[in-house]
Amino acid sequence: MANYEIIAHVKKNDDGLWEKPQLLQDHLKNTACLAEKFVNEIGIYGFGKICGLLHDAGKSTDDWQEYFREITGFNDDLTNTDSNNSGKMKHAIYGAKLVEEKYKKFGRFMSYCIAGHHSGLPDYYNTGTKSGLRQCLSTTDTSKIPKWIIENLGDITTSIPNFGKNKLSASLWIRMLFSSLVDADFLDTEVYMQPCYAHARNNFPSIGSLSKRFDSYMENMKKNASNTLVNELRNQVYNDCLWAANCSRGIFSLTVPTGGGKTLSSMAFALKHACCHNMKRIIYVIPYTSIIEQTAEVFKKVFGSENVIEHHSNFYDESENSDEELILKYRLAAENWDAPIIVTTSVQFFESLFSAKPSRCRKLHNISNSVIIIDEAQLIPSDYLEPIKGYLVSLVRDFGVTAVICTATQPAWFSEEDKKNVEVTEIIKNVDYLYENLKRANVFFPNDINKVTNLEELAEELKQYSQVLCIVSDRKTCHELHKLMPKDTIHLSALMCAQHRSDCIGRIKADLISGKDIRVISTQLVEAGVDIDFPVVYRTLAGLDSIAQAAGRCNREGLLTEHGQKKLGKVVVVNLAKQPPVGILRKAANMTKEMICLNYENILAPCVFKDYFGKLFKNVNSLDKNGIVGNLTDGLKEMAIQFRTVSDNFKIIDDSMQKTIIVKYGESISLIDYILSHKIDLTRKVLRELQRYSVNIYKDDFKILQDRGSIVELWQNSNVWALSTTVDYNETGLCVEQEFVTDNFVV
Repeated sequence: MANYEIIAHVKKNDDGLWEKPQLLQDHLKNTACLAEKFVNEIGIYGFGKICGLLHDAGKSTDDWQEYFREITGFNDDLTNTDSNNSGKMKHAIYGAKLVEEKYKKFGRFMSYCIAGHHSGLPDYYNTGTKSGLRQCLSTTDTSKIPKWIIENLGDITTSIPNFGKNKLSASLWIRMLFSSLVDADFLDTEVYMQPCYAHARNNFPSIGSLSKRFDSYMENMKKNASNTLVNELRNQVYNDCLWAANCSRGIFSLTVPTGGGKTLSSMAFALKHACCHNMKRIIYVIPYTSIIEQTAEVFKKVFGSENVIEHHSNFYDESENSDEELILKYRLAAENWDAPIIVTTSVQFFESLFSAKPSRCRKLHNISNSVIIIDEAQLIPSDYLEPIKGYLVSLVRDFGVTAVICTATQPAWFSEEDKKNVEVTEIIKNVDYLYENLKRANVFFPNDINKVTNLEELAEELKQYSQVLCIVSDRKTCHELHKLMPKDTIHLSALMCAQHRSDCIGRIKADLISGKDIRVISTQLVEAGVDIDFPVVYRTLAGLDSIAQAAGRCNREGLLTEHGQKKLGKVVVVNLAKQPPVGILRKAANMTKEMICLNYENILAPCVFKDYFGKLFKNVNSLDKNGIVGNLTDGLKEMAIQFRTVSDNFKIIDDSMQKTIIVKYGESISLIDYILSHKIDLTRKVLRELQRYSVNIYKDDFKILQDRGSIVELWQNSNVWALSTTVDYNETGLCVEQEFVTDNFVV
């Protein structure tokens, strides 16, 4: 070994002088200590320490140390910038090879984690041009690794858990170990490289203190609530949740009609359950970014904005808080979910569970020993239901999680066959009673469900009402119907940026409360979590769950009256000539037709949804369309798992088909113009601020905008695109089709 210290990381101070380096031996010991702490918390004893001690073993060789000094300029007169970059010389694979050599059958579990702690969990077999773990191990020579790296590792004193019938548990177990190693590595490196970050972490109140704050908030809320039947039933839901919170950990369903107060009631269950079982956090999973902010806002009123961590693409904390220390704490907690209350999206949560990337997997070990509330569970894509179910069961059985499947229309994830091995406990004591008494609208179907209504006829019907909401299944229909309506009609679709939609929903709520005339044409984005209350709602033919969600926007508070008497709202289903998009949406609409013909007494009763989803799931092409389960289980005999392939294929939203455009609306108009005229850097803060003004479109539509010169790249080679004028954005959002624009005027 050369005559110099073996280093792991180096940095310069503010004066440009080298500080004392972090020695490799110290980094390995610190990482091992942290990783072992994390894995002990999730019941994986001994493996964290070994992973930590070996993860950077490759940095101990003379070749790597010389290479590292060369690229950083450490102990030299070079003027290279500070670097925590290990360069392109591989170092992780050495520890992966060592752990397999020493621990044989146990080594493979740790080998994946060590090999991937920078580049991500690898496939075992080669995929395309990418080398798999097997090949990398076969070409790695560990003879140059010094003996002190391995001489004090010790033996494995515990065994791999018995994964039972759920074969997916093995891959999740490796992911949890990987997460513990990655987070430990990040955190110890941070202590040396950015100590101010390390000091800003973990300053959150306990679940117990947040529970007391919640109880106080709910007591005040109840005192000020009006004495209505709806509020009485909401209180019943709340009490059922408190009662069920004393149950053992497991999988629960919370079946509550829309408007039944499930957001706060589910949180009541989670807090009390967490306190009963000494659980460390609550993770609230919501399907859409369009509704996540509303839910987070409710929780912030209860717990304080500083104690609710939002983790989703539209969140921009810097604009809301000028306290730099608090901003930093908030951002750091989003990296590894080390906070008591997390509000996130289905995309972020489930794609992280199946990801191979260290940055995404880093948080996984903190999902253990948590209460996970999956809100609007019926919106989880059926294409991925099989792997999602498998991991959910493993989280509960192996990692101390309680999961709550929360919706008005229970999607029957677990078949009768599943229930022989999986117990799902319903929180509401009498679901049928709740639905019977919380009925606030009648649903009217056409006498002949196959009779077609055209858009002109539908528009004329809608014009008869002073306050009406019409929900359709796609953006184009929404746009075309809106053009047939009076000028003051509001349009809502995902072609509008988040800020625009929020402004419109605010106006809708205000006009409804004040009794003003208000007509709204919307896509299905209002069907989940948007608290609006219309006397009349129209829904074009769709899945029965969508119709039920639409009905939840009708007479939501049960306050409609006629001649001094309570009355039910009116939900009208119409069958348009244009069917819902091909795929699950069309199959769901066709299944609704079948269900209507069966003449149920109450088409929106819970028992109907059990039948509906059971038949629908049998009708879909696959509950695992990309073969996720096979890639995680087919090679278990030799622990050959295709982690990277799974990561590439598990995409709830296929972003490869989409492009993001920053539109000109509100404050973004001046910000975009300023960026273009002053050529300012697209810093993280600027990009986060622009996020609320973004719209996702298909690549074909992007090409249309590009061809007509409507978009410009905000910074050279940034791949961040924005509208260059205000012409292509109006009250209906981004105009992506040629016929939307005539003679430079938006029509």
